[in-house]
Amino acid sequence: MAPGTDGNIISYDASGNPVAVATGSAGHVLTSAGAGAPPTFAAGGVNTPSFFAYLGSNQNISTATHTTVALNTEAFDTANGFDTSTHKYTIPSGQGGKYLITAGVRRENFNPPRFTPYILKNNSVGLWNAENSGTDSGAYYESAQGSSIVSLSAGDVIHLVIYHTNGSTKAIMSGIGNTYFGAFKLIE
Repeated sequence: MAPGTDGNIISYDASGNPVAVATGSAGHVLTSAGAGAPPTFAAGGVNTPSFFAYLGSNQNISTATHTTVALNTEAFDTANGFDTSTHKYTIPSGQGGKYLITAGVRRENFNPPRFTPYILKNNSVGLWNAENSGTDSGAYYESAQGSSIVSLSAGDVIHLVIYHTNGSTKAIMSGIGNTYFGAFKLIE
């Protein structure tokens, strides 16, 4: 065999002759082209688009009312799909697929019979909920959180909603680790 370039890989063509696979760039992965063709280097997949938003200041939630959580602070948003005025994320054009979504809501100093955050798709389809009954005495600062993998299409709109049955208006807590909502597209 003839000398090659550092980083090249030797493969064989359809006739069984040795061939050098061109060196890829840093971070590239080797991809098979199937039987009879040499592999090639290509950029690896990325989990985008993605976003993560959180509640910037405590929010009062009326009892027995389905209320959109006012997520007004973005940690990041790779496709500018999250709207901090409506508190909703729109799946960008051409980015339909499977998404991992995550959310959490922490209540401030109240113990309701029912405390349920949930995620809606297009204002009607429930994608995820985390029922948290506050029957423990002294469990006033509990949070409900979770994640799910869901199929979403371009143009779908998702948002976080909270519902409680304390009997009066109560607050949910702000902060990136208390009340948050995020998602990213899975590599398929």
